[in-house]
Amino acid sequence: MTQQYLAGELSVLLARLQAVATNQVAVGDVAKLRRGVETGPVTALPSMVVRALMLTDRLCWDSLERGDTMAFTCQAAICAELRDFGICARLLQER
Repeated sequence: MTQQYLAGELSVLLARLQAVATNQVAVGDVAKLRRGVETGPVTALPSMVVRALMLTDRLCWDSLERGDTMAFTCQAAICAELRDFGICARLLQER
C-alpha cells in the first residue's frame, strides 16, 4: 500500500468519527487531526493514529458519562477500526 492510500483511509475513518462526535470541541479536534493527516508528512501517520485513538477514547468516555449509549457504540466501533487499521498498516504495534 502506498503512504498516500494509508493517509486517505485514515482520513475516511476520521470523517466517520467526526460525524459521531457529540460536542463542538470534539468535532473541531477531529477536524484538525484530519487536516493534519491530509496535509502533513506521511511519516507522521503513526503518531496521527495514536492521537486518533486517544481522541476516540476520550469521546467514548464522554459518551458513557452522559449515558449516550448510541454514540458510545458508534465511537467504540470506529475506535476498533482505527486500531485494526493501524496494526494492519504497520503504523502501530500489536500489544
